[in-house]
Amino acid sequence: MVQLTRWIGGTVIVLGYGSGVGFAATPAAEPPTGGPRAQAVRVEDDAIRVDGVLDEEAWQRAPVVSSFSQVQPDEGQSASEHTEVRIAFTSSTLYVGVICYDRDPAGIVVSDARRDSPLTETDSFTMIFDTYRDQQNGFVFGTNPAGIEYDGQVTNEGQGGGGLSGAQMQTSGSGGGFNVNWDGAWTVRARIDGAGWAAEFAIPFKTLRFPAGTDQVWGVNFQRNIRRHNERSFWAPIPRQYDLYRLSLAGALAGIQVPSLRNLKATPYVLGNALASGPDPTNAVLLGDVGGDVKYAVTPSLAIDGTVNTDFAQVEVDDQQVNLDRFNLFFPEKRPFFLENAGFFSVGNPGEVELFFSRRIGLADDGEQIPILWGGRMSGKAGRFNLGLLDMQTDDYHTAPSNNFAVIRVSRDLPNRSSVGGLFVNRQGFGDAARDDDRNQTYAVDGKLGLGRNTVISSYLARTVTPGVDEGRQFSYNVRSRTNLPRIDVELGYQEVGEAFNPEVGFLSRSGYRKPDARVLTRFRPRDFLALQELRPHVSYRAFWGFDGFQETGYTHIDNHWQFKNAYEVHTGMNLTLEGVRTPFEIYPGVRVSPGTYKNTEGQLVFMTNQGAPLSLDLEANFGGFFGGDRVTLSPTVRGRVGDRLTSELAYVRNDVRLPEGDFTTNLARLRVSYAFTTRSFLQGLVQYNDRADLWSMNLRFGWLQAANTGLFVVYTDTRYLYDLIPQPQRTDRSLVVKFSRMFDVLR
Repeated sequence: MVQLTRWIGGTVIVLGYGSGVGFAATPAAEPPTGGPRAQAVRVEDDAIRVDGVLDEEAWQRAPVVSSFSQVQPDEGQSASEHTEVRIAFTSSTLYVGVICYDRDPAGIVVSDARRDSPLTETDSFTMIFDTYRDQQNGFVFGTNPAGIEYDGQVTNEGQGGGGLSGAQMQTSGSGGGFNVNWDGAWTVRARIDGAGWAAEFAIPFKTLRFPAGTDQVWGVNFQRNIRRHNERSFWAPIPRQYDLYRLSLAGALAGIQVPSLRNLKATPYVLGNALASGPDPTNAVLLGDVGGDVKYAVTPSLAIDGTVNTDFAQVEVDDQQVNLDRFNLFFPEKRPFFLENAGFFSVGNPGEVELFFSRRIGLADDGEQIPILWGGRMSGKAGRFNLGLLDMQTDDYHTAPSNNFAVIRVSRDLPNRSSVGGLFVNRQGFGDAARDDDRNQTYAVDGKLGLGRNTVISSYLARTVTPGVDEGRQFSYNVRSRTNLPRIDVELGYQEVGEAFNPEVGFLSRSGYRKPDARVLTRFRPRDFLALQELRPHVSYRAFWGFDGFQETGYTHIDNHWQFKNAYEVHTGMNLTLEGVRTPFEIYPGVRVSPGTYKNTEGQLVFMTNQGAPLSLDLEANFGGFFGGDRVTLSPTVRGRVGDRLTSELAYVRNDVRLPEGDFTTNLARLRVSYAFTTRSFLQGLVQYNDRADLWSMNLRFGWLQAANTGLFVVYTDTRYLYDLIPQPQRTDRSLVVKFSRMFDVLR
């Protein structure tokens, strides 16, 4: 039974008890997708004050959206607590009011107060708007009882690539299907009360993109998490194999009347930097800079962005990684300018073959910034087409010439999650340091074909052109199918990358191979068996073969995830590995791996406590054969929080390796601490030690955020290269940056 109450004028009125079906709203016709339907109402411009209390008369005029159903723990059952959502709009702003009733307000879990903090381990409310009604792309907004601003962009229903190990997968970047780094200009306020908690969202129409025309129907869905119950529920029901990003199963939001937008925003910045670099630096160099971005909406669905003298000093440094193989490591894009609408430009297999990887622009291989003089981007929808145009110009960097980067991406969405598109990427060197043939191009076509409601076949075909390189091997293609059913997921793929395939403005983990891969995952939810919530037995396989028939890698992963009702998890797995080494390589200073084929078996154990608790543990252990010897890897992570303001994470990775050529140990430690003064001001520290890279680093960031992640940033970075493994004079790079940016609505 669920207690049904109203939150009116800050007073809680108990109306009785019911089954959780909620208060009846005005019935409406079924949307074309067959899902539920919500109705938005127009109100006066000053009718709603965003303070977390739905006490304005305008909210009482808005029909109530309720009737949430669980996907976890009891799939298909009504949510254990009642939720009400109301939607209104003015001539400039979309408002969403939500009341999350809770019979035990003291049990509400609030885990973080920082912008864009994950909403999985906290009580939370999240919504997605499919403004184009293409059932593929959407805008996500969410909050928790602390009132954080959480937003992101969804492309391709949140589906990224496949066939990768978890450590390589980019889950929230440009190619992962969901881009949490997109930051829109909007506000939210939340408040806990005796009936539970409530939130009010104010989202300017200028923050969104939508088709032309005044009267519109959007796709929409709402998700509520009740963390102490380990419960997820949705308004438009979603099977367990999917999540909120499954827009083809969303409901409909009718009654929206969008304004005729005139949108021109300018975001200038000023920056000061005190920099000390070199062996035992004593004197700092004082630097100053100015620059900025501008955004203009050509149509409600198509925007132009420009940037001059671009700087990303406020972005957090990369997490260190330890490379114990001979292939490239993947570091995701974090810079804001490149992340908006990044999914429009994504073609390939994320984290493995990215045909366009924006990190190649303005960043050297060692992570040092290359000056970006200017850039422009047009992205959005033009009629039935998704359009992305990008042009960036970098300055000279040491002995490297300046470069121009141009990208053209066009795609068209087709019925039933299908699409077809093309991509062109060009890099051209300029200046006295550039050769006459200093250029590189990538050409690609790609597409998806939806079969029924649960299967998608996707593919791309790409070719690069690099002067002086054998044209016969400058190709890559991938074909894969993905089927998601309530109790089983099946994924099959095949990929080839030529030896001379060279997307210089992309990312390759390796080249010159054929790779089949497969993955089968099953789900079982036993009743009253050892307090288990779900069992997920699965097996995955991938193998890399050279074009001469030599197998370079084989990986078979056999595992079972034991998820308990108290939110603990245990993973018990085994890996069968094969590594074919063609030429010797140095895995560690002084330790080389000889050519040969190495077949090994290793065990894997993962233990996770309740990640929503104030103190939690995540431990992964791998032990077994490794390049003809043995390796034991231990990766414990301890997370702690005090209230919703202070959070910390201590992670440690230790590799103890015993090889015929020599023994060695690597250590990687990471401490991340964050204190949120408010939902828009924070102090964050990141300290890392990596003895394989022979360095330790510290990054301290203070942020006082304004609209869309602009504002004041004070960033101190200290990196010290130890050179214990290869003795030479120690080097220190130390900087203190103060940056202030402000967004101006020029046509407001």
